[in-house]
Amino acid sequence: MRAPSSAPSRPPAPGSSACSVPFVPHPLHRPLGQAPPPAALSFPTPSDPVLHISEGLLARPKDLGGARTVHSKLGAINGRLEVDTHIYSEMFWRLRPVRRLCLEKVFPHWFLYSRAFSGAEAVNALRPFYFAVHPDFFGQHPREREVNENSLQRLSVYLENLQKPGFKSLKPTQLTFYVRETDQNSSDGQEPFSTFGFRAVKFTLHTRDLLSTVLYILNSCSLSIEHIQSLNSSVHSQPPKETKRTTDRPIKWDKSYYSFTGFKDPDEHLEQVLRMETTLTSWLDTNGKSAIKKLENSLPLRQELDRLKDELSHQLQLSDIRWQRSWGVAHRCSQLHSLGRLAQQNLETLKNAKGCTIIFTDRSGMSAVGHVMLGTMDVHHHWTKLFERLPSYFDLQRRLMLLEDQISYLLGGIQVVYIEELQPVLTLEEYYSLLDVFHKRLLKTRIPFHPRSLRGLQMILNSDRYAPSLHELGHFNIPTLCDPAKLQWFILTKAQQARENMKRKDELKVIENELIQASTKKFSLEKFYKEPSVSSIQMVDCCKRLLEQSLPYLQGMHLCVSHFYSVMQDGDLCIPWNWKNGEAVK
Repeated sequence: MRAPSSAPSRPPAPGSSACSVPFVPHPLHRPLGQAPPPAALSFPTPSDPVLHISEGLLARPKDLGGARTVHSKLGAINGRLEVDTHIYSEMFWRLRPVRRLCLEKVFPHWFLYSRAFSGAEAVNALRPFYFAVHPDFFGQHPREREVNENSLQRLSVYLENLQKPGFKSLKPTQLTFYVRETDQNSSDGQEPFSTFGFRAVKFTLHTRDLLSTVLYILNSCSLSIEHIQSLNSSVHSQPPKETKRTTDRPIKWDKSYYSFTGFKDPDEHLEQVLRMETTLTSWLDTNGKSAIKKLENSLPLRQELDRLKDELSHQLQLSDIRWQRSWGVAHRCSQLHSLGRLAQQNLETLKNAKGCTIIFTDRSGMSAVGHVMLGTMDVHHHWTKLFERLPSYFDLQRRLMLLEDQISYLLGGIQVVYIEELQPVLTLEEYYSLLDVFHKRLLKTRIPFHPRSLRGLQMILNSDRYAPSLHELGHFNIPTLCDPAKLQWFILTKAQQARENMKRKDELKVIENELIQASTKKFSLEKFYKEPSVSSIQMVDCCKRLLEQSLPYLQGMHLCVSHFYSVMQDGDLCIPWNWKNGEAVK
């Protein structure tokens, strides 16, 4: 066999066939025994011409400079795939039709224009989603707020695991969010928004990279993904404006691939997970041992937490120390240590909180019910200023109580209350302003209520409603800006039903406490409690069914009744109030 000539072929002569293309040999194509030329083994350097990609076309390098190798590297999604092409530039110079090959016909859109998606970019891209599901916007709906808060925690763990180096696969994670109606979403093709302006969205995450995870979440919630183009733009040129942005589909391997390699088929695994109905017994069998281990590891910290809490409560003569969020035991101990150091430096100033309840929360101030709120992100200087201003807060609190009495007198003796579990977190100043606006409206239109005709009833004020309503617990939800005439008619027509609801609430509370004690005793629980978003009716139903079961895994555990299954970081077991019984079935 004759070795190919190394001399470059001449261009076709005039009049010859246009389809005749000279053969351009690859540098590594050589007869056996022949040593490769030095240039054939050289790697491309930064000075070598690079294959330019512009608007989906292969362009000829401007300056060949005698070099025969063109190097191009295209980064794919999340840095998972790279394509290195070593091609003769002369090949593309002579094959002119190939230069106009549109890469969008060959590669997916994201393959050409995406690069590694960082964690910070993922958070930024999910801002519309966070705005639509943030728990602070669900102050009037405690159940939905609790569900969103817990789902966000699980989503955060999922995103963190995606960013860990060397991870192989993640278990499918099912999440439920209550999505508010915003300018970016709509209910087309999905569950319509309720009268409260939100809808439930359920989806299962089984993605393997940050970008596809972000896209899947936004699409599941009917939120726009147009802003991701600017967040994920690479150093290469942007795609044409007239090109429609489409989400790439994941690679679908044939079933024979998994049979041959022995790998798990993610689609089959997901379908199996979705078909399996989680039951209480099966979930405890799977997670009981890990919960026991976490609980045992947290016992020293729990003892330290109790000691610190007792010491500070006695030293500052506090009524109680509480936490608004479900922080872990280690986090709580750290906060108490910080408060203890401040007490050593400014003991007299902190004694202004005598008789108060201190709550560690997201911001500092005094709450609507008179609790001292310490923001966990604030420094000692802010805490000290707060304790110094407590006497003025006490004056404002007395004025607020007087204002509540005046409103109660104008409305026939109905009691104005603030229910922490059902209302958004308001500072004392914010709540006073709300009461003051409502009081001035009542003074302008004297509603003719018979004095003390509504004694024994309760009402709460809302700033985000326009029509009054009656809660199942028996209290009235009164908008600050409602029509006084409609308010009078509504209260008078619903007064008897409100009294019945309040009576039923008190009876349920007694039954609930008895069932909690019975369940604690039967299963030898160390602690048995519920989340604020779980109603008494739901808790009673849960306890009655629990007492019919034999659950040895619960002995000595901390059990929380919630809306989902979870093992907390300190070993607390969370079960939904409407848990299913029996073996899991397909």
